[in-house]
Amino acid sequence: MTITELDQRTFLPRPLVGVGAVVWHKDHVLLIQRGKEPHAGTWSLPGGAQELGETVRDAVCREVLEETGVKISSPILVDAVDMISTNDDDKVEYHYTLIDFVAVALNPDITLGGDAADAKWVSVKEVTKYALWNKTIEVIAKSRDVLSSG
Repeated sequence: MTITELDQRTFLPRPLVGVGAVVWHKDHVLLIQRGKEPHAGTWSLPGGAQELGETVRDAVCREVLEETGVKISSPILVDAVDMISTNDDDKVEYHYTLIDFVAVALNPDITLGGDAADAKWVSVKEVTKYALWNKTIEVIAKSRDVLSSG
């Protein structure tokens, strides 16, 4: 990512829409290691920014496929959360409205790509070892109930 591309996502006058997916394969969840800001190097759900003219469901399917090579079932809405990061002067640097979905992997083989530095299937019992954002842990827990009722 160039400085110009990074600047286009910082200190904006309004939030950006992002999508994420809790992708299940048996009792494992798909996690990616972020390859760029915000929070480069941290582990998270696969996802990214919605593109103009794209539905949120199409966006989440595209993002999961781009980052991991995994095709998913039709995504089901789990929750919407806000990720807001401020700089040292308390000015909002990043504000993403994140729309999170749950889906099942149609092919579990990972082929790394897109913005992900790494990706792996993690046992649901092990997800807390990846220093995930607390909202991500909540969405993972909620996704099991949504998937079983959907």
